[in-house]
Amino acid sequence: MRSTGLFAPKILIIPGSLRTGSQNARLAAVIAKEFIRADVEVTRISLGDFPLPIYDADLQASAGVPASAVNLKQMIAAHHGVVIVTPEYNASLPPLLKNAIDWISRVQSPHEARGQVFHERAFAIASASTGRFGGARCLAQLRLILSVCGAMVIPNQLALSFAGDAYDDMERLKRSADADALKKMVRQLITLAGNMQ
Repeated sequence: MRSTGLFAPKILIIPGSLRTGSQNARLAAVIAKEFIRADVEVTRISLGDFPLPIYDADLQASAGVPASAVNLKQMIAAHHGVVIVTPEYNASLPPLLKNAIDWISRVQSPHEARGQVFHERAFAIASASTGRFGGARCLAQLRLILSVCGAMVIPNQLALSFAGDAYDDMERLKRSADADALKKMVRQLITLAGNMQ
């Protein structure tokens, strides 16, 4: 199907924040619209719908992996590409997102290798910040963590600085450099997610 140019991968977008008015949830919505403009099926979820306890190996040993972790892993597995949009906390990931990744990495079906859900799809990463770095330090940490899990993280990423003033009145990125970075990230993920099939 790829050879005919008709294959369109399914993309999952995961904002790493639940905060009301989150700049990263806002950016996730803009990213979703860019995929839709590219005629790609996109799903945007909230980690609030997959509540998880703080990862604890003793808890896993006594009670198993929580159902929410299994459901979140299955949601990822149902898509060809994943975009994670994360805020930056002290130059790193927020606990909500890191904990979700930790739990997902423990979900293993009998017929698959550990971390297979990471190995078999392409990931893109983005961040929005009201500061001038745009969450770039967090993105470096997230890229490392996903890579350790076995994920293929595409080179292009989006670090949206001064996010409170980054949009026009139509909720589009108004700075040409930001809009170009978004388009390049989206195109690259579509291409590489398709090649993973």
